[in-house]
Amino acid sequence: MSTDNIEKLYKHFGVLADAKDKVSEHEDDYLEILKAVKGSDKEKRLASQFIARFFKYFPTLTDQAIEAQLDLCEDEDLAIRKQAIKDLPRLCQDLKDYTQRIADILAQLLQAQDSSELSVVHNSLMSLLKLDPKGTLTGIFSQIFNGDDASREQCLKFLTVKVKNQGTDIFDKESEDFLISEAKKVLQDVTAEEFHLLMELLNATRLGKTVSGQKDLVDIAAEQAELDQPFNPSDPENESFDRLVNCVKHALPYFSKQLESTRFVTYFCDEVLPQLHLVGGADEGSGADQQLELLNLLAELSTFCGTLEKAETRVDKVFTRLLDYMPLPPDGETTDEAEPRLDFSHVECLIYSYHRLGRQCPDALAKDAEKLKDFRLRLHYFARSVQGYMKKLQEALRGKTGEELKSEENKLKVVALKTTSNINTLIKDLFHTPPSFKSVITLSWKPANASYTSDRALEKESVRAGNKRHTPITFGDASPKHPRTVGSNPREIYTPPSGKYSNKVSSYMPQRGGVRGNRSRGRGFGGRTRGPWRRNY
Repeated sequence: MSTDNIEKLYKHFGVLADAKDKVSEHEDDYLEILKAVKGSDKEKRLASQFIARFFKYFPTLTDQAIEAQLDLCEDEDLAIRKQAIKDLPRLCQDLKDYTQRIADILAQLLQAQDSSELSVVHNSLMSLLKLDPKGTLTGIFSQIFNGDDASREQCLKFLTVKVKNQGTDIFDKESEDFLISEAKKVLQDVTAEEFHLLMELLNATRLGKTVSGQKDLVDIAAEQAELDQPFNPSDPENESFDRLVNCVKHALPYFSKQLESTRFVTYFCDEVLPQLHLVGGADEGSGADQQLELLNLLAELSTFCGTLEKAETRVDKVFTRLLDYMPLPPDGETTDEAEPRLDFSHVECLIYSYHRLGRQCPDALAKDAEKLKDFRLRLHYFARSVQGYMKKLQEALRGKTGEELKSEENKLKVVALKTTSNINTLIKDLFHTPPSFKSVITLSWKPANASYTSDRALEKESVRAGNKRHTPITFGDASPKHPRTVGSNPREIYTPPSGKYSNKVSSYMPQRGGVRGNRSRGRGFGGRTRGPWRRNY
């Protein structure tokens, strides 16, 4: 019986194929093909191909034909589903009015669990994008705005990955403008992961290629960072910290001499530095990693900071925080145990920030003789410790082969040497009378001759990895009262040859909280239900 049905199916196909310009006169044959979606597996696969082949000739049957094709997309047999999904774009080949509807359906199918089926969905969506970019984007964004969270996430990932890989050559100006406009609308209510995906997507458009476009991206990051709101280091959900870190990391790659980071630096000086000791909790040592993360970002932001309002006041806040990490020399004889703890990584960030920003008010420190004298005492003591540590590190690394330097322990020593060398260079500058702000260094966690505007790969990796790039370098007491761990992995520790020198290493992985916090929860967790496939257009 099935063989007879297949023969009949081919017969109906033959009638339509031979009719040429008079195909539309054979509506009964097309209806018989539509009925075949209820037949055997082979009938279904043939029906999928035949429905798409003659779809444009029967405008009164388009809804019925799409419904039949969707039945095949929902079939239990994987091979039939893949065939039907593959044929979906052909429905729009000559009837672009249906692109949005088909794109919306394919966008929902991005949740397919089978990798081979998902690959077919991707290919079909790409075919549609090349055929009708704006119509396809309209369908995809319809799911982003109205679909459930799973569909929204998969659509954003699809757009980000495909646009980045394919480039924007598949879009004309109108469709690219539409993509940018719709992405900006989505950014009005996003989670941290969605924010990351959308910023990557927008960077792949023309916005990432011009200074004016990069300014738009920085403006988006600044808006999401809520720089007009107070910084809350005591937030139990860590939202204030997570939001600021995520947004700054996405803005950093775009800063240059043409695009300054002044508003971010202002926020750090006014809101973050005065409360830095509260970040990560009140217990001693519990927030050290998060505090260092913020200081890393401030240092990078300081590189392209423009003219600060109330520069002397704001630079003094950096200076005050720097003094917290640069102790006065101990009085009289001290034991190793009494030696102050020296946080080289923290000091590198702060002394670099002060050195970069201090040039805006170079005479400020010289105005207060007592303050300058106190600072020189601290610099001198710290310089002795830095130089002693550098000597130990140089001895430990001397004669190492390239292969030996690849070991984790030696990598840590190299970073430690870069850190201490940077501090030593800047201390020499600040020892001048009056203090000088002329030396140029590369921060220890940045590659030599790093470009802040072109090193996109490095910055994107740091965003994904939670900034695993910079490890704290300390000197003196290496055991905090409350040692932290990340997950189940204890903090890695390197101990140089001398007993009182130590290099503590941590790897902070910030939690991926929502950029918009609880407001996005209303949208994404239980606030919406999945839209129907068979939506009325």
